[in-house]
Amino acid sequence: MKKVFNLFDLSQKVNYKTEILAGLTVAMTMIPESLSFAILAGFPPLVGLYGAFIMGLVTAVFGGRPGLISGGAGATVIVLIALMKSHGIEFVFGAIALAGVIQILVGLFKLGKFIRLVPQPVMFGFVNGLAIIIFMSQLEQFKTIINGQTEWLTGAPFLIMAGLVLLTIAIVVLLPKITKAIPASLVAIMIVFAVVLIFNIDTKQVEDIAAVNGSLPPFHIPNFPFTIENFQIILPYGLIMAAVGLTEGLLTLNLVDEITGTKGNSNRECLAQGSANILNGFFFGMGGCPMIAQTLVNLSAGSRARLSGIVAALTILIIILIGAPVIGKLPMAALTGVMIMVAMGTFEWASLRIFKRMPMSDIFVMIVVMLITVFLHNLALAVLIGVIISALVFAWDNAKRIRARKFTDENGVKHYEIFGPLFFGSVTAFEEKFEVSNDPNKVIIDFKESRVVDMSAIEALNAITNRYHKVGKKVHLRHLSQDCITLLKNAEAIIDVNIMNDPLYLVVDKA
Repeated sequence: MKKVFNLFDLSQKVNYKTEILAGLTVAMTMIPESLSFAILAGFPPLVGLYGAFIMGLVTAVFGGRPGLISGGAGATVIVLIALMKSHGIEFVFGAIALAGVIQILVGLFKLGKFIRLVPQPVMFGFVNGLAIIIFMSQLEQFKTIINGQTEWLTGAPFLIMAGLVLLTIAIVVLLPKITKAIPASLVAIMIVFAVVLIFNIDTKQVEDIAAVNGSLPPFHIPNFPFTIENFQIILPYGLIMAAVGLTEGLLTLNLVDEITGTKGNSNRECLAQGSANILNGFFFGMGGCPMIAQTLVNLSAGSRARLSGIVAALTILIIILIGAPVIGKLPMAALTGVMIMVAMGTFEWASLRIFKRMPMSDIFVMIVVMLITVFLHNLALAVLIGVIISALVFAWDNAKRIRARKFTDENGVKHYEIFGPLFFGSVTAFEEKFEVSNDPNKVIIDFKESRVVDMSAIEALNAITNRYHKVGKKVHLRHLSQDCITLLKNAEAIIDVNIMNDPLYLVVDKA
Protein backbone atom coordinates (compact mmCIF):
# COMPACT_ATOMS: atom_id res chain seq x y z
CA MET A 1 0.00 0.00 0.00
CA LYS A 2 2.89 2.31 0.64
CA LYS A 3 3.95 2.16 -3.02
CA VAL A 4 0.41 2.95 -4.16
CA PHE A 5 0.27 5.96 -1.86
CA ASN A 6 3.62 7.18 -3.16
CA LEU A 7 2.36 6.78 -6.72
CA PHE A 8 -0.65 8.99 -6.08
CA ASP A 9 1.18 11.27 -3.65
CA LEU A 10 -1.55 10.71 -1.08
CA SER A 11 0.29 11.18 2.18
CA GLN A 12 -0.56 12.90 5.43
CA LYS A 13 0.98 16.08 4.06
CA VAL A 14 -1.62 16.34 1.29
CA ASN A 15 -4.39 18.86 1.89
CA TYR A 16 -7.33 16.88 0.52
CA LYS A 17 -9.73 19.81 0.54
CA THR A 18 -7.32 21.98 -1.41
CA GLU A 19 -6.54 19.21 -3.88
CA ILE A 20 -10.20 18.37 -4.53
CA LEU A 21 -11.24 22.02 -4.99
CA ALA A 22 -8.25 22.63 -7.26
CA GLY A 23 -9.18 19.58 -9.33
CA LEU A 24 -12.79 20.75 -9.73
CA THR A 25 -11.60 24.20 -10.78
CA VAL A 26 -9.19 22.75 -13.33
CA ALA A 27 -11.94 20.53 -14.78
CA MET A 28 -14.21 23.53 -15.26
CA THR A 29 -11.50 25.34 -17.20
CA MET A 30 -10.60 22.31 -19.33
CA ILE A 31 -14.12 21.49 -20.50
CA PRO A 32 -14.80 24.64 -22.59
CA GLU A 33 -11.32 24.54 -24.16
CA SER A 34 -11.57 20.83 -24.95
CA LEU A 35 -14.95 21.31 -26.62
CA SER A 36 -13.78 24.37 -28.52
CA PHE A 37 -10.60 22.78 -29.83
CA ALA A 38 -12.46 19.63 -30.87
CA ILE A 39 -15.00 21.67 -32.82
CA LEU A 40 -12.21 23.80 -34.28
CA ALA A 41 -10.51 20.67 -35.65
CA GLY A 42 -13.75 19.19 -36.98
CA PHE A 43 -13.88 16.41 -34.38
CA PRO A 44 -17.08 15.36 -32.58
CA PRO A 45 -17.21 17.39 -29.33
CA LEU A 46 -17.12 14.24 -27.24
CA VAL A 47 -13.70 13.38 -28.72
CA GLY A 48 -12.37 16.54 -27.07
CA LEU A 49 -13.74 15.53 -23.68
CA TYR A 50 -12.43 11.98 -24.03
CA GLY A 51 -9.00 13.41 -24.81
CA ALA A 52 -9.08 15.67 -21.76
CA PHE A 53 -10.13 12.76 -19.50
CA ILE A 54 -7.55 10.25 -20.79
CA MET A 55 -4.65 12.70 -20.94
CA GLY A 56 -5.53 14.16 -17.56
CA LEU A 57 -5.85 10.85 -15.73
CA VAL A 58 -2.82 9.03 -17.16
CA THR A 59 -0.40 11.95 -16.77
CA ALA A 60 -1.73 12.82 -13.30
CA VAL A 61 -0.93 9.30 -12.10
CA PHE A 62 2.24 8.51 -14.05
CA GLY A 63 3.53 11.92 -15.18
CA GLY A 64 6.85 13.58 -14.50
CA ARG A 65 5.72 15.56 -11.47
CA PRO A 66 2.73 16.45 -9.26
CA GLY A 67 0.80 19.61 -10.13
CA LEU A 68 1.20 19.27 -13.90
CA ILE A 69 -2.11 19.23 -15.80
CA SER A 70 -2.48 17.67 -19.27
CA GLY A 71 -5.41 17.71 -21.67
CA GLY A 72 -6.47 18.40 -25.24
CA ALA A 73 -4.16 21.32 -25.92
CA GLY A 74 -4.55 23.54 -28.95
CA ALA A 75 -0.90 23.22 -29.97
CA THR A 76 -1.27 19.49 -30.66
CA VAL A 77 -4.84 19.62 -32.01
CA ILE A 78 -3.95 22.22 -34.64
CA VAL A 79 -1.34 19.81 -36.01
CA LEU A 80 -4.11 17.38 -36.94
CA ILE A 81 -6.51 19.75 -38.75
CA ALA A 82 -5.00 19.22 -42.19
CA LEU A 83 -5.02 15.42 -41.75
CA MET A 84 -8.64 15.56 -40.57
CA LYS A 85 -9.67 17.48 -43.68
CA SER A 86 -7.72 15.31 -46.10
CA HIS A 87 -8.16 11.77 -44.72
CA GLY A 88 -10.71 11.84 -41.90
CA ILE A 89 -10.76 11.06 -38.22
CA GLU A 90 -9.59 7.44 -38.47
CA PHE A 91 -6.22 8.59 -39.82
CA VAL A 92 -6.16 11.19 -37.05
CA PHE A 93 -6.48 8.48 -34.40
CA GLY A 94 -3.65 6.59 -36.10
CA ALA A 95 -1.42 9.69 -36.04
CA ILE A 96 -2.21 10.30 -32.36
CA ALA A 97 -1.26 6.73 -31.43
CA LEU A 98 1.93 7.00 -33.50
CA ALA A 99 2.82 10.25 -31.74
CA GLY A 100 2.45 8.37 -28.46
CA VAL A 101 4.83 5.64 -29.60
CA ILE A 102 7.39 8.27 -30.61
CA GLN A 103 7.08 10.02 -27.24
CA ILE A 104 7.59 6.74 -25.39
CA LEU A 105 10.73 6.07 -27.43
CA VAL A 106 12.00 9.55 -26.58
CA GLY A 107 11.44 8.79 -22.91
CA LEU A 108 13.00 5.33 -23.02
CA PHE A 109 16.14 6.57 -24.77
CA LYS A 110 16.23 9.74 -22.66
CA LEU A 111 16.10 12.00 -25.72
CA GLY A 112 13.89 14.68 -24.21
CA LYS A 113 16.85 17.06 -24.03
CA PHE A 114 16.99 17.20 -27.85
CA ILE A 115 13.66 19.04 -27.89
CA ARG A 116 15.79 22.03 -26.89
CA LEU A 117 17.23 22.02 -30.42
CA VAL A 118 14.08 23.80 -31.62
CA PRO A 119 15.20 27.47 -31.64
CA GLN A 120 13.18 30.14 -29.86
CA PRO A 121 12.34 32.06 -33.09
CA VAL A 122 10.81 28.84 -34.46
CA MET A 123 8.72 28.49 -31.31
CA PHE A 124 7.65 32.15 -31.54
CA GLY A 125 6.61 31.71 -35.17
CA PHE A 126 4.82 28.44 -34.46
CA VAL A 127 2.91 29.78 -31.44
CA ASN A 128 1.98 33.05 -33.17
CA GLY A 129 0.80 31.17 -36.25
CA LEU A 130 -1.20 28.88 -34.00
CA ALA A 131 -2.85 31.87 -32.32
CA ILE A 132 -3.79 33.39 -35.69
CA ILE A 133 -5.27 30.08 -36.88
CA ILE A 134 -7.36 29.78 -33.72
CA PHE A 135 -8.63 33.35 -34.12
CA MET A 136 -9.38 33.05 -37.84
CA SER A 137 -11.19 29.75 -37.33
CA GLN A 138 -13.65 31.43 -34.98
CA LEU A 139 -14.90 33.55 -37.86
CA GLU A 140 -16.45 30.38 -39.26
CA GLN A 141 -19.01 30.54 -36.46
CA PHE A 142 -20.34 33.74 -38.05
CA LYS A 143 -21.32 31.75 -41.14
CA THR A 144 -24.31 29.56 -41.91
CA ILE A 145 -25.35 27.15 -44.65
CA ILE A 146 -28.20 28.33 -46.89
CA ASN A 147 -29.32 26.10 -49.77
CA GLY A 148 -26.06 24.18 -49.57
CA GLN A 149 -23.95 27.34 -49.72
CA THR A 150 -21.89 28.78 -46.86
CA GLU A 151 -22.76 32.44 -46.31
CA TRP A 152 -22.02 35.07 -43.67
CA LEU A 153 -24.66 35.76 -41.06
CA THR A 154 -26.51 39.03 -41.58
CA GLY A 155 -29.10 41.08 -39.75
CA ALA A 156 -30.40 39.89 -36.37
CA PRO A 157 -28.58 36.51 -36.34
CA PHE A 158 -25.25 38.30 -36.87
CA LEU A 159 -25.95 40.91 -34.19
CA ILE A 160 -27.03 38.24 -31.70
CA MET A 161 -23.92 36.14 -32.34
CA ALA A 162 -21.61 39.16 -32.14
CA GLY A 163 -23.29 40.46 -28.99
CA LEU A 164 -22.99 37.14 -27.17
CA VAL A 165 -19.35 36.77 -28.23
CA LEU A 166 -18.55 40.28 -26.98
CA LEU A 167 -20.34 39.55 -23.71
CA THR A 168 -18.22 36.43 -23.25
CA ILE A 169 -15.00 38.32 -23.98
CA ALA A 170 -15.97 41.13 -21.60
CA ILE A 171 -16.56 38.69 -18.74
CA VAL A 172 -13.28 36.84 -19.38
CA VAL A 173 -11.38 40.15 -19.38
CA LEU A 174 -13.12 41.91 -16.46
CA LEU A 175 -13.86 39.12 -13.96
CA PRO A 176 -10.20 38.43 -13.00
CA LYS A 177 -9.94 42.09 -11.94
CA ILE A 178 -12.68 41.42 -9.39
CA THR A 179 -11.90 37.86 -8.31
CA LYS A 180 -9.77 34.93 -9.43
CA ALA A 181 -11.51 32.41 -7.21
CA ILE A 182 -13.63 31.14 -10.11
CA PRO A 183 -12.32 30.53 -13.66
CA ALA A 184 -13.40 33.47 -15.82
CA SER A 185 -14.02 31.33 -18.90
CA LEU A 186 -16.36 29.05 -16.95
CA VAL A 187 -18.31 32.00 -15.51
CA ALA A 188 -18.57 33.56 -18.97
CA ILE A 189 -20.01 30.38 -20.48
CA MET A 190 -22.48 29.98 -17.60
CA ILE A 191 -23.69 33.59 -17.85
CA VAL A 192 -24.08 33.51 -21.63
CA PHE A 193 -25.82 30.12 -21.35
CA ALA A 194 -28.21 31.59 -18.77
CA VAL A 195 -28.91 34.66 -20.93
CA VAL A 196 -29.75 32.47 -23.92
CA LEU A 197 -32.07 30.27 -21.85
CA ILE A 198 -33.84 33.07 -19.95
CA PHE A 199 -34.51 35.19 -23.02
CA ASN A 200 -35.06 32.18 -25.30
CA ILE A 201 -32.51 33.48 -27.80
CA ASP A 202 -32.28 31.57 -31.08
CA THR A 203 -28.56 31.04 -31.68
CA LYS A 204 -26.22 28.26 -32.78
CA GLN A 205 -25.57 25.54 -30.17
CA VAL A 206 -23.03 22.73 -29.81
CA GLU A 207 -25.62 20.14 -30.83
CA ASP A 208 -26.06 22.01 -34.12
CA ILE A 209 -22.45 21.15 -34.90
CA ALA A 210 -22.49 17.52 -33.75
CA ALA A 211 -24.43 15.23 -31.44
CA VAL A 212 -23.09 14.74 -27.92
CA ASN A 213 -23.92 11.35 -26.43
CA GLY A 214 -22.15 10.59 -23.18
CA SER A 215 -20.63 7.17 -22.45
CA LEU A 216 -17.34 5.64 -21.38
CA PRO A 217 -14.62 5.98 -24.03
CA PRO A 218 -15.10 2.93 -26.29
CA PHE A 219 -12.18 0.83 -27.48
CA HIS A 220 -11.65 1.27 -31.20
CA ILE A 221 -8.82 0.29 -33.52
CA PRO A 222 -8.23 3.08 -36.09
CA ASN A 223 -10.16 1.91 -39.15
CA PHE A 224 -7.83 2.28 -42.10
CA PRO A 225 -5.54 -0.17 -43.94
CA PHE A 226 -2.13 -0.22 -42.30
CA THR A 227 0.06 0.01 -45.40
CA ILE A 228 3.38 1.69 -46.12
CA GLU A 229 1.54 4.41 -48.03
CA ASN A 230 -0.83 5.15 -45.15
CA PHE A 231 2.05 5.02 -42.66
CA GLN A 232 3.85 7.65 -44.73
CA ILE A 233 0.71 9.78 -44.55
CA ILE A 234 0.39 9.75 -40.76
CA LEU A 235 4.13 9.75 -39.94
CA PRO A 236 4.76 13.51 -40.45
CA TYR A 237 1.73 14.38 -38.32
CA GLY A 238 2.75 11.90 -35.63
CA LEU A 239 6.28 13.27 -35.54
CA ILE A 240 5.29 16.91 -35.30
CA MET A 241 2.54 16.20 -32.76
CA ALA A 242 5.03 14.29 -30.62
CA ALA A 243 7.60 17.09 -30.90
CA VAL A 244 5.09 19.84 -30.16
CA GLY A 245 3.64 17.92 -27.22
CA LEU A 246 7.04 17.19 -25.72
CA THR A 247 8.19 20.78 -26.23
CA GLU A 248 5.08 22.17 -24.53
CA GLY A 249 5.34 19.51 -21.84
CA LEU A 250 8.98 20.08 -20.96
CA LEU A 251 8.53 23.85 -20.96
CA THR A 252 5.58 23.48 -18.60
CA LEU A 253 7.55 21.01 -16.46
CA ASN A 254 10.38 23.53 -16.08
CA LEU A 255 7.88 26.25 -15.19
CA VAL A 256 6.37 24.14 -12.40
CA ASP A 257 9.86 23.28 -11.14
CA GLU A 258 10.63 27.00 -10.83
CA ILE A 259 7.34 27.82 -9.10
CA THR A 260 7.46 24.95 -6.59
CA GLY A 261 11.22 24.83 -6.07
CA THR A 262 11.23 21.10 -6.79
CA LYS A 263 12.52 18.93 -9.63
CA GLY A 264 10.39 16.91 -12.02
CA ASN A 265 11.36 13.95 -14.19
CA SER A 266 11.35 14.86 -17.88
CA ASN A 267 11.83 11.30 -19.16
CA ARG A 268 8.97 10.02 -17.01
CA GLU A 269 6.80 12.80 -18.41
CA CYS A 270 7.65 11.69 -21.96
CA LEU A 271 6.60 8.13 -21.11
CA ALA A 272 3.35 9.27 -19.52
CA GLN A 273 2.49 11.56 -22.43
CA GLY A 274 3.20 8.81 -24.91
CA SER A 275 1.10 6.26 -23.05
CA ALA A 276 -1.81 8.70 -22.80
CA ASN A 277 -1.68 9.50 -26.51
CA ILE A 278 -1.63 5.82 -27.46
CA LEU A 279 -4.75 5.33 -25.34
CA ASN A 280 -6.29 8.37 -27.03
CA GLY A 281 -5.71 6.81 -30.42
CA PHE A 282 -7.55 3.63 -29.39
CA PHE A 283 -10.27 5.22 -27.23
CA PHE A 284 -11.63 8.06 -29.38
CA GLY A 285 -9.58 10.84 -27.76
CA MET A 286 -8.01 13.78 -29.58
CA GLY A 287 -4.72 13.48 -27.71
CA GLY A 288 -2.88 16.38 -26.16
CA CYS A 289 -0.08 17.47 -23.88
CA PRO A 290 0.51 19.48 -20.68
CA MET A 291 -1.47 22.73 -20.61
CA ILE A 292 0.29 25.78 -19.19
CA ALA A 293 -2.88 27.74 -18.36
CA GLN A 294 -4.59 24.88 -16.52
CA THR A 295 -1.34 24.01 -14.72
CA LEU A 296 -1.07 27.58 -13.45
CA VAL A 297 -4.72 27.48 -12.37
CA ASN A 298 -3.98 24.27 -10.47
CA LEU A 299 -0.92 25.70 -8.73
CA SER A 300 -2.60 28.98 -7.89
CA ALA A 301 -5.42 27.00 -6.25
CA GLY A 302 -2.82 25.55 -3.89
CA SER A 303 -2.32 22.09 -5.37
CA ARG A 304 1.06 20.43 -4.92
CA ALA A 305 0.10 16.74 -5.31
CA ARG A 306 -1.22 14.42 -8.00
CA LEU A 307 -4.68 14.19 -6.47
CA SER A 308 -5.96 17.39 -8.07
CA GLY A 309 -5.18 16.12 -11.57
CA ILE A 310 -6.96 12.84 -10.84
CA VAL A 311 -10.00 14.70 -9.49
CA ALA A 312 -10.07 16.93 -12.59
CA ALA A 313 -10.01 13.95 -14.95
CA LEU A 314 -12.71 12.05 -13.05
CA THR A 315 -14.88 15.17 -12.95
CA ILE A 316 -14.71 15.39 -16.73
CA LEU A 317 -15.69 11.72 -16.99
CA ILE A 318 -18.73 12.29 -14.74
CA ILE A 319 -19.81 15.23 -16.89
CA ILE A 320 -19.43 13.06 -20.00
CA LEU A 321 -21.63 10.35 -18.48
CA ILE A 322 -24.44 12.49 -17.11
CA GLY A 323 -23.96 15.99 -18.52
CA ALA A 324 -24.09 15.38 -22.29
CA PRO A 325 -27.58 16.93 -22.75
CA VAL A 326 -26.38 20.11 -21.08
CA ILE A 327 -23.19 20.23 -23.12
CA GLY A 328 -25.21 19.97 -26.33
CA LYS A 329 -27.18 23.10 -25.40
CA LEU A 330 -24.11 25.29 -24.87
CA PRO A 331 -24.26 28.34 -27.17
CA MET A 332 -21.46 28.39 -29.72
CA ALA A 333 -21.10 32.13 -29.16
CA ALA A 334 -19.79 31.46 -25.64
CA LEU A 335 -17.21 28.93 -26.88
CA THR A 336 -16.24 31.30 -29.69
CA GLY A 337 -15.60 34.10 -27.21
CA VAL A 338 -13.51 31.81 -25.01
CA MET A 339 -11.45 30.66 -28.00
CA ILE A 340 -10.82 34.24 -29.12
CA MET A 341 -9.41 34.94 -25.68
CA VAL A 342 -7.39 31.71 -25.89
CA ALA A 343 -5.95 32.99 -29.18
CA MET A 344 -5.09 36.32 -27.59
CA GLY A 345 -3.39 34.54 -24.69
CA THR A 346 -1.55 32.12 -26.99
CA PHE A 347 0.04 34.86 -29.11
CA GLU A 348 3.55 35.66 -27.93
CA TRP A 349 3.23 39.43 -27.58
CA ALA A 350 6.76 39.48 -26.17
CA SER A 351 8.03 38.59 -29.65
CA LEU A 352 6.68 41.94 -30.89
CA ARG A 353 8.20 43.90 -28.02
CA ILE A 354 11.68 42.56 -28.76
CA PHE A 355 11.20 42.63 -32.53
CA LYS A 356 13.62 45.52 -33.09
CA ARG A 357 16.27 43.95 -30.88
CA MET A 358 16.19 40.51 -32.54
CA PRO A 359 18.78 39.60 -35.21
CA MET A 360 17.42 39.87 -38.74
CA SER A 361 17.91 36.13 -39.23
CA ASP A 362 15.72 35.35 -36.20
CA ILE A 363 13.03 37.74 -37.41
CA PHE A 364 13.10 36.07 -40.82
CA VAL A 365 12.80 32.58 -39.29
CA MET A 366 9.92 33.65 -37.04
CA ILE A 367 7.97 35.23 -39.91
CA VAL A 368 8.55 32.29 -42.27
CA VAL A 369 7.39 29.75 -39.68
CA MET A 370 4.35 31.87 -38.85
CA LEU A 371 3.33 32.33 -42.50
CA ILE A 372 3.71 28.62 -43.32
CA THR A 373 1.68 27.75 -40.22
CA VAL A 374 -1.10 30.21 -41.08
CA PHE A 375 -1.42 29.72 -44.84
CA LEU A 376 -0.45 26.07 -45.29
CA HIS A 377 -1.68 24.72 -41.92
CA ASN A 378 1.33 22.43 -42.16
CA LEU A 379 3.06 22.67 -38.80
CA ALA A 380 5.48 19.87 -39.61
CA LEU A 381 6.75 21.75 -42.65
CA ALA A 382 6.81 25.06 -40.77
CA VAL A 383 8.89 23.74 -37.87
CA LEU A 384 11.18 21.73 -40.17
CA ILE A 385 11.90 24.71 -42.42
CA GLY A 386 12.42 26.94 -39.38
CA VAL A 387 14.93 24.53 -37.83
CA ILE A 388 16.77 24.12 -41.15
CA ILE A 389 17.02 27.89 -41.72
CA SER A 390 18.20 28.43 -38.14
CA ALA A 391 20.80 25.68 -38.52
CA LEU A 392 22.08 27.15 -41.80
CA VAL A 393 22.29 30.63 -40.27
CA PHE A 394 24.20 29.20 -37.31
CA ALA A 395 26.57 27.36 -39.65
CA TRP A 396 27.14 30.51 -41.71
CA ASP A 397 27.86 32.63 -38.62
CA ASN A 398 30.36 30.08 -37.32
CA ALA A 399 31.93 29.70 -40.76
CA LYS A 400 32.79 33.41 -40.74
CA ARG A 401 34.48 33.15 -37.34
CA ILE A 402 37.41 30.95 -38.37
CA ARG A 403 40.68 32.85 -38.57
CA ALA A 404 44.41 32.19 -38.34
CA ARG A 405 47.29 33.97 -36.56
CA LYS A 406 50.53 33.46 -38.47
CA PHE A 407 54.14 33.79 -37.38
CA THR A 408 57.57 32.24 -38.05
CA ASP A 409 59.65 31.14 -35.04
CA GLU A 410 63.41 31.36 -34.52
CA ASN A 411 63.89 27.95 -36.16
CA GLY A 412 62.25 29.09 -39.38
CA VAL A 413 59.07 27.06 -38.78
CA LYS A 414 55.82 28.71 -39.93
CA HIS A 415 52.99 28.54 -37.40
CA TYR A 416 49.26 28.84 -38.16
CA GLU A 417 47.24 29.21 -34.95
CA ILE A 418 43.62 28.46 -35.89
CA PHE A 419 40.68 30.09 -34.08
CA GLY A 420 37.11 28.93 -34.52
CA PRO A 421 35.56 25.55 -35.47
CA LEU A 422 36.66 23.75 -38.62
CA PHE A 423 33.61 22.15 -40.21
CA PHE A 424 31.84 21.93 -43.57
CA GLY A 425 30.86 25.60 -43.51
CA SER A 426 34.33 26.97 -42.73
CA VAL A 427 36.62 24.74 -44.80
CA THR A 428 36.78 27.16 -47.75
CA ALA A 429 37.83 30.07 -45.54
CA PHE A 430 40.29 27.73 -43.76
CA GLU A 431 42.03 26.71 -46.99
CA GLU A 432 42.39 30.37 -48.02
CA LYS A 433 44.49 31.13 -44.92
CA PHE A 434 47.57 29.24 -46.13
CA GLU A 435 50.42 30.59 -48.27
CA VAL A 436 51.76 27.29 -49.54
CA SER A 437 54.21 28.58 -52.13
CA ASN A 438 55.76 31.17 -49.79
CA ASP A 439 55.90 29.03 -46.61
CA PRO A 440 59.09 27.35 -45.35
CA ASN A 441 59.68 23.60 -45.56
CA LYS A 442 58.12 22.95 -42.16
CA VAL A 443 54.66 24.18 -41.16
CA ILE A 444 52.74 23.68 -37.89
CA ILE A 445 48.96 24.08 -37.72
CA ASP A 446 47.94 24.68 -34.09
CA PHE A 447 44.35 23.75 -33.07
CA LYS A 448 44.57 24.85 -29.43
CA GLU A 449 41.72 27.34 -30.02
CA SER A 450 39.89 25.29 -32.64
CA ARG A 451 38.20 21.94 -33.17
CA VAL A 452 38.08 19.54 -36.10
CA VAL A 453 34.35 18.82 -36.23
CA ASP A 454 33.40 16.65 -39.20
CA MET A 455 34.58 14.72 -42.27
CA SER A 456 34.59 17.90 -44.38
CA ALA A 457 37.19 19.25 -41.96
CA ILE A 458 39.22 16.02 -42.26
CA GLU A 459 39.13 16.28 -46.03
CA ALA A 460 40.21 19.93 -45.81
CA LEU A 461 43.22 18.88 -43.72
CA ASN A 462 44.03 16.18 -46.23
CA ALA A 463 43.77 18.68 -49.10
CA ILE A 464 46.02 21.26 -47.48
CA THR A 465 48.69 18.70 -46.59
CA ASN A 466 48.63 17.41 -50.17
CA ARG A 467 49.21 20.93 -51.42
CA TYR A 468 52.26 21.24 -49.19
CA HIS A 469 53.47 17.74 -50.14
CA LYS A 470 53.43 18.57 -53.83
CA VAL A 471 56.00 21.29 -53.22
CA GLY A 472 58.11 19.10 -50.88
CA LYS A 473 56.99 20.57 -47.56
CA LYS A 474 55.83 18.93 -44.34
CA VAL A 475 52.76 19.80 -42.22
CA HIS A 476 52.30 18.99 -38.52
CA LEU A 477 49.15 19.31 -36.40
CA ARG A 478 49.40 20.45 -32.80
CA HIS A 479 47.03 20.51 -29.81
CA LEU A 480 44.27 18.41 -31.28
CA SER A 481 41.64 17.48 -28.69
CA GLN A 482 41.06 13.80 -27.96
CA ASP A 483 37.80 13.68 -29.94
CA CYS A 484 39.57 15.26 -32.91
CA ILE A 485 42.30 12.63 -32.72
CA THR A 486 39.62 9.92 -32.66
CA LEU A 487 37.97 11.49 -35.70
CA LEU A 488 41.28 11.52 -37.58
CA LYS A 489 41.97 7.88 -36.71
CA ASN A 490 38.49 6.90 -37.87
CA ALA A 491 39.21 8.60 -41.18
CA GLU A 492 42.33 6.56 -41.92
CA ALA A 493 40.34 4.16 -44.11
CA ILE A 494 39.23 7.06 -46.31
CA ILE A 495 42.19 9.45 -46.43
CA ASP A 496 45.91 9.14 -45.78
CA VAL A 497 46.42 10.23 -42.16
CA ASN A 498 49.34 9.42 -39.85
CA ILE A 499 48.98 10.69 -36.27
CA MET A 500 52.11 10.94 -34.13
CA ASN A 501 52.45 11.62 -30.40
CA ASP A 502 51.66 14.96 -28.80
CA PRO A 503 52.57 17.76 -29.17
CA LEU A 504 52.97 17.18 -32.90
CA TYR A 505 50.64 15.17 -35.14
CA LEU A 506 52.18 14.53 -38.55
CA VAL A 507 49.62 14.42 -41.33
CA VAL A 508 50.41 12.89 -44.72
CA ASP A 509 54.17 12.77 -44.29
CA LYS A 510 55.11 11.60 -47.77
CA ALA A 511 58.62 13.03 -47.91
